[in-house]
Amino acid sequence: MSSSGLRQCIRDVSPYLILLVAISTLGPLQFGFHLAELNAPQDVISCRVKQSSISSRLSSVLSFMSSSSPPENEVASSSALPDCIPMDDAQFAVVSSMFTLGGLIGALGSGPIASAKGRLLAMRLTSLFYIVGSIIETLGASISMMAIGRVFSGVGAGAATVIVPIYISEVAPPRERGTFGAMTQVSINVGILATQTMGYFLSYGSAWRWILGAGIIIGAVQGFGLLLVPESPAWLAANKSVIQAKRILQRIRGRHYDIGEETVTWSDSVVAAEEEEGLLNDEVASPRRGSTNSKASAKNNGHLGFLEVVRDPLYRPALVAAVGVMCAQQLCGINSIIMYSVSLLRDLLPINSALLTIMISATNLITTVACSPLPDKLGRKTCLLLSIFGQGASALVLALSILFETKILSAVTVLFFVAFFAVGLGPVPFILASELVGQEAVGATQSACLGANYIATFLVAQFFPIVNVALNKRFGGAGWVYFIFTALAGLCGLFVLWRVPETKGKKDADEVWGRTRRLD
Repeated sequence: MSSSGLRQCIRDVSPYLILLVAISTLGPLQFGFHLAELNAPQDVISCRVKQSSISSRLSSVLSFMSSSSPPENEVASSSALPDCIPMDDAQFAVVSSMFTLGGLIGALGSGPIASAKGRLLAMRLTSLFYIVGSIIETLGASISMMAIGRVFSGVGAGAATVIVPIYISEVAPPRERGTFGAMTQVSINVGILATQTMGYFLSYGSAWRWILGAGIIIGAVQGFGLLLVPESPAWLAANKSVIQAKRILQRIRGRHYDIGEETVTWSDSVVAAEEEEGLLNDEVASPRRGSTNSKASAKNNGHLGFLEVVRDPLYRPALVAAVGVMCAQQLCGINSIIMYSVSLLRDLLPINSALLTIMISATNLITTVACSPLPDKLGRKTCLLLSIFGQGASALVLALSILFETKILSAVTVLFFVAFFAVGLGPVPFILASELVGQEAVGATQSACLGANYIATFLVAQFFPIVNVALNKRFGGAGWVYFIFTALAGLCGLFVLWRVPETKGKKDADEVWGRTRRLD
């Protein structure tokens, strides 16, 4: 970022805005936390091993400080909950994938709530689901209880990943919208890194329950923090009071910031709505020839449902583009690493797989933060293409390096695989939905996008371990599944080239799609 661009960013960003973004992104942070919470302690939770090497050292210290009885016996006698829950690969995959089922429910249900009742209420509901889900998981003593807890946490995660990107897009300054939009993915990566680090130290005995219990604390902090957060000004302007919306936006931007440019369309839409209402009340006989401006005015003060968006040819290309990009985010294989890296890489790489997982998460976070200005500088579409083809090339090299047992190359390639994800596929899909359609359709579009994302995540979470084992048995060796991700990356890249427009620097959806509205 140039010095003039940095000065402009500092002028546009107020401390209050930073506080709002920090609190609201606790929702996506918990998405990342719950997504990866079972990765590191998988073998301990499923009763395959009692302790990892680092856990053994911690258990020795704990037993020395308390009593002379063995750590395993001590844990068993001090807790009514079992140390582990016997599960095979298929059962563990079901428990893991229940999170995505809940996410699908949350994603599809949250859009209409956020559009009709406001972004703030919807975000507060997510914290409630996170807390309930974390409590059930922490106290889970059976596969069914763990699965139910994962569903509740997933509902909160699905809703958060729909609502928070919309909210951030509506409170962020227009010039920095791409940078702030990347904060959704940054917070997801913070959550992933936190849970992977906790898993490295707490994967022994029943200590893994502390990892799940941490979700209760984060959910409570989010709930209390949201008491300080105002409603989205854009939603208020479209649904309640333009005066109140301007007052909140002025507070977010700072006392001396000129909000006139941002709010000019709010006034226009209100005037247009009042004119249309007056015409209807006067029962003027001559119709307005169905102008798109009249339609837009009506839609600005209403909310389109999913079926309305699908049926309307005006929104259909945007829906296809946004849903396709959200599916690409998962089908290129990132969650094969995030959710299963410890078990996948345990016998393949020369270093402790749990430690490598922390390195992967840290790489993902650092790269996402470093690349957050890129969508505003290079463009959304360019970042997506760099990310997809980079991941595809990394998947190919990873498949070959695992197959031929080149362990150092495998470890390095995993880091590149994650780093390329952070360039575009991580942050950009969360930005696109709010830029491809107007305010009246953004809730339904974002819900559809995240619903598709969770279906794709479910497919990876449920079938990746099964397909991986099946291919390795069929062809011998390991790593064959990453040839599939290579092919999927190629197909996703072609889709982005063909169907996704550039939104950088465009003031609204009409400019993105090259449309002009009639004024008669």
